[in-house]
Amino acid sequence: MKNKVVVVTGASGGVGRAVVRLLAERGATVALIARGETGLGSAAVEAGAAGGSGLVYEADVADYRQVRDAAERIEREVGPIDVWINVAFSSVFAPFTEITPEEYERATQVTYLGYVWGTRAALDLMRPRDRGTIVQAGSALAYRGIPLQAAYCGAKHAVKGFTESVRTELLGERSGIRITMVQLPALNTPQFSWVLSKLGRHPQPVPPIYEPEVAAEALVHAAEHPERREYWVGGSTVATLLAQRLVPGLLDRYLGRTGQESQQTGAQAPTGMANLWKPADDDKDYGAHGTFGDRSHSHSLQAWLSRHRRLAALTLVGGAVAAAITRRSRA
Repeated sequence: MKNKVVVVTGASGGVGRAVVRLLAERGATVALIARGETGLGSAAVEAGAAGGSGLVYEADVADYRQVRDAAERIEREVGPIDVWINVAFSSVFAPFTEITPEEYERATQVTYLGYVWGTRAALDLMRPRDRGTIVQAGSALAYRGIPLQAAYCGAKHAVKGFTESVRTELLGERSGIRITMVQLPALNTPQFSWVLSKLGRHPQPVPPIYEPEVAAEALVHAAEHPERREYWVGGSTVATLLAQRLVPGLLDRYLGRTGQESQQTGAQAPTGMANLWKPADDDKDYGAHGTFGDRSHSHSLQAWLSRHRRLAALTLVGGAVAAAITRRSRA
């Protein structure tokens, strides 16, 4: 990533914030797109302190014109965009029938169309050069819907289908542009404090929970190695996606019994703040982390093995050979 120009949407907090910091540590010039002025400003300062540079481009990803204008400004002011990472999202925690049509539409515009508009802006600028990489931050919920998150699950499913379609078009035209998707696990980000919630209790990620740096490492690795069509991060993601393939009906019934309770703590739900219509971090910096750090994992063995498949395979083969030699010598 050294000396690359990288765009990150949703850069002011959560996973996007962690991605900005990691990119800066690796010497990238990072263009930060989000709505919250305070969060964006703090993220840019962090990028500079980490050894890279961060430049702020305030925009609502649900508005194509704003995204396109930001992308064109980045190319004029910074240089050709090498990598575009879509992370921004918003949602509503509620049973589907308690979400108003306006709320559902807005969540879809941000979480699905935000990726579509980001991808469109990136492709339009990368195509004349026939090079570049687009990375979509996905979720295990792109494969498996759960209760209380109909808007988010629907959008992530849509992003997956959209990305597959674009990938096949790029392959068909033998393009030098690559697009990949990273399916993430439950993460300790501020979203559970600022996403619109109609629940009686505070929403929480379904354990096991990982720190946002785990996601950032995977997203940056995908940007560096976009030849793989998709990455899975976290043992829980792998287990969920395999269960969805093998026993989807059983998973339906299990989630029907446990899905609502597992997404709520015993604490009262936050009130008076939601980032669906306006940024929650305009006057407060929430950073990358949420309130579940005491039960979050800072590493994922599965993610490391996924990034180092050859080394893992060689280690397994070496171990098997050593075991065979040991058995033979004993015989």
